[in-house]
Amino acid sequence: MTIVRLGYVAMSMELVNASPSQTMTHAQFSKIEDREAAIRKLERIASSNLNNMLRLLKHNAAHDIHFYRMTSRLIPLADHPDLPGWNYIAPLKEELKSIGDFASKHKMRLDFHPDHFVLINSTKEDVLKNSIKTLQMHHRLLEGMNIPPEHRCVMHVGGNYKETDVALERFVHNWMFVPNHLQKMIMLENDDKSFSMTDTLYLCEKLGIPHVFDYHHHLAHHQEPDWEAHWERAIGTWSQSPLPIKMHISSPKSDKEFRSHADFVDTDMFFRFLQGIKGSVEQIDCMIEAKRKDEALFKLMKEVRERNDVEIIDGASFRLK
Repeated sequence: MTIVRLGYVAMSMELVNASPSQTMTHAQFSKIEDREAAIRKLERIASSNLNNMLRLLKHNAAHDIHFYRMTSRLIPLADHPDLPGWNYIAPLKEELKSIGDFASKHKMRLDFHPDHFVLINSTKEDVLKNSIKTLQMHHRLLEGMNIPPEHRCVMHVGGNYKETDVALERFVHNWMFVPNHLQKMIMLENDDKSFSMTDTLYLCEKLGIPHVFDYHHHLAHHQEPDWEAHWERAIGTWSQSPLPIKMHISSPKSDKEFRSHADFVDTDMFFRFLQGIKGSVEQIDCMIEAKRKDEALFKLMKEVRERNDVEIIDGASFRLK
């Protein structure tokens, strides 16, 4: 039957002083008169972020967590236009390698979710160029970690601009400007306001991109409530990927704030999804997008252990009976 592996996003609620997202704003950078000194400070912050991420991976390994989303803010100002010649990879070579070596040793799946300003279907040329630049930064980080970049960045389709069909076709048009090595890195998820599961599947099938199904987003925004009718299509978009299919799970904060993520995952809601896909795939990696991060994962696993329709594999994985 289907193996389910759980992961979480970026930060731990248990580890102290372990943020991988420490930063320096451009305004702070600009106030340092000695530019080289300012760059060295950026590098020290980035080094601290990477060392903290390695701490997080060790924390994950200790709790059998094999799936983890890295923050896109590891390197402050990495793609800022005021630092066009900054080779941020070179001074961080050893830290990046240590992360990749540890992930490989423990067979961890690591990926990214670039920020919302990465818009492939933008109507503005400069936004598209900056989006490609940001994707290139992610690619360089993955290469520095010696992690195969294929299907490691999940993204939303982008802006709707009140014309869904036109916005979808603009994505197709702009896709040709994205270099091939970056195209191979991308996965697409349905969102909670603009692009439904079927909208996203249209692009994924047309362009050969894996579809990451977000169950919560689907409940908040759909054209057809029956997602199961399209599940086989979603599976099909992963047919050429070396990685197992992945999805996102979160729960509404409340009926009034349905789109907002709750602190924890509603186990019954999660299992309504799992019962719908049981047996359709050998393995599915489920990224928890709850406010309480790893704490939400631990709480969910505690509740899963009390069920009689699963077989526990380890601290963050189980098999559906």
